[in-house]
Amino acid sequence: MTNDKPQYNDLIGDIVKEYAKTGGMDNLPGMGKPLSEEYLSGDVLQNFQRIAKEQGYKPYWLELQHVIRDDLIKLNTDIQAGKKKDSELRLKQINDKIFKYNQQCPPPMQKGSVRLETLEAAVNRWN
Repeated sequence: MTNDKPQYNDLIGDIVKEYAKTGGMDNLPGMGKPLSEEYLSGDVLQNFQRIAKEQGYKPYWLELQHVIRDDLIKLNTDIQAGKKKDSELRLKQINDKIFKYNQQCPPPMQKGSVRLETLEAAVNRWN
């Protein structure tokens, strides 16, 4: 009898199993202690987000948001100082980052592209 189910690789599972084999799961902080009620209540995603935040994890889109903000501020400062060279190219690069950001972030947090005419307003929107 043949198995008609397609084979797949559980890469994360394999990594965790290998880590456990080498003793990586021994003596973890909190091992053997009961979970608090807070971890057992509410939505699984909300619990994950809270734990990830407590551990210092930032999603890619949030890091990208900070990069875009800094790029917009730098471009605006340079233009106001009269350094307009390559401003169109820099703006295109920022808009490419905004496009990537919009693909990753929650829909209510998506932002529109920026034009030189709307740069100052965009700086305020991204702050």
